[in-house]
Amino acid sequence: MVQITFLGTGTSTGVPQIGCTCPVCTSSDPRDNRLRTSAMISVDGKNILIDCGPDFRQQMLRAHLSRIDAVLITHIHYDHTGGIDDLRPFGESGTLPIYLESSVAEGIRTRLPYCFAQHRYPGVPNISLQEIGTTPFSIAGTEVIPIRVMHYKLPILGYRIGRLVYITDALTIPDEEYDKMKDVDVLVINALRKQPHLSHQTLDDALQVIERVGPRVAYLVHMSHHMGVAAEVEKCLPPHVHFAYDGLTVNSL
Repeated sequence: MVQITFLGTGTSTGVPQIGCTCPVCTSSDPRDNRLRTSAMISVDGKNILIDCGPDFRQQMLRAHLSRIDAVLITHIHYDHTGGIDDLRPFGESGTLPIYLESSVAEGIRTRLPYCFAQHRYPGVPNISLQEIGTTPFSIAGTEVIPIRVMHYKLPILGYRIGRLVYITDALTIPDEEYDKMKDVDVLVINALRKQPHLSHQTLDDALQVIERVGPRVAYLVHMSHHMGVAAEVEKCLPPHVHFAYDGLTVNSL
């Protein structure tokens, strides 16, 4: 069984957005309060973090999670990598591996050079960058299948672990990548808002992907405040499609 805990489900600004007084940003429903998108996958006794954004510390404290065995990064953008320095406590008992594409690794080395210095000062994150492509690989015996998706013109990665697929920040998905999503139980997919966007899927785009993949259940992430109040929008969704929300835990078959 693969379990996913949604640590954050919001877009790069988070929800509420600073200074906004729209119905979503002033909603008292906790489902409308979204930290930046990230998730924890638990499988075979291992905890695998997907993305490590600027809300990472708050997410860990809120979820009462004290162990991470590996990290998967989807792409270099700050809302998905801005919390890497806060991985410090998770490398105290051994080096924490971070799996990411070579271009993303280059960006992390540039942004956090002190983590990779020959003589590191005490207390810096004890991390190692494990460069990957689109070929399946293993984390402690668990197969991880990278899925190529396009964030406008930027190639980024989604991931399949068991019968769970996690995709964020996609605008388009190449036809050949759908073969990696056959027989999926749980599909996590981004849906920024209802209106078109340069680099993110709309709600309708996400629903089309869900229909093509055919999962038992699908959860939407990376929503902005422009999506609308969760309780109202969810009434218009198919029965097997739901808004994910911060703190939700779901099991995959």
